[in-house]
Amino acid sequence: MVEDLGKARAQKVGSWVFGVSLFFLISFFLAPATLDEDSVPRLSGRANAFDYAKEDGWGSWGNGVNEGGIGHNQPAEGLFSWTNLNPYAGFIYSFGDLNCHQKHERSWEINGNQMPVCTRDVGIFLGLAIGAWIFSRRGSNRWTITDSFLSVLGSTRLDLIYKSGKRKIAAAAIVGISVLPIAIDGFTQMLTSYESTNPVRLITGGLFGVFLGLLIAAMFSAKPSDFEGRPELVRLPGGARLIKNEEE
Repeated sequence: MVEDLGKARAQKVGSWVFGVSLFFLISFFLAPATLDEDSVPRLSGRANAFDYAKEDGWGSWGNGVNEGGIGHNQPAEGLFSWTNLNPYAGFIYSFGDLNCHQKHERSWEINGNQMPVCTRDVGIFLGLAIGAWIFSRRGSNRWTITDSFLSVLGSTRLDLIYKSGKRKIAAAAIVGISVLPIAIDGFTQMLTSYESTNPVRLITGGLFGVFLGLLIAAMFSAKPSDFEGRPELVRLPGGARLIKNEEE
């Protein structure tokens, strides 16, 4: 009964994360298609900042003549403001403006319009959707985030890992496999003359996104209250058991 409850929660959480990720992923392609052809010029802004909210004033940094390796001569490319778009496209482009640098050389075009996010972010959201879908099918609430995260691998594969007490090492190894490619590609590009390619950005972003989707789903699925505060009710691989204030 408790095990069924854990799987039901994982399925619900995973489905929600999958749905939200898929909405944004589809919207990255659909939003530029809803606009007139060639209505979004080549962009080049900053991550974690609004650069194209308006053509001048607050949130218009990207529409200036920017130098020093960040941004470009936007007036020469054409001014852009997502507040002038239809509500749906405006929301998606505002999301991209805040979360992505929107460099045109790292982005695709649809209908002659630059997409709201770069190819790396497209890969991340594709991976997010895949990771969340996997968790909704194979994941389970196992009290802690680590154990819920590892649950997607199945109990049989994890028996030896749990019996040897190396579950955290296994989780760290998965993190490394998922994060190192995007870290190496991104930092090498930032610190050297190396320039990545959009296919590589898509693949490294996708790999990281799968991990992120699994982690987010596990974080929201891990709920001790489902076990009435009794860790001994959690069924772990290899006959392992959780002990309050100490994990084995």
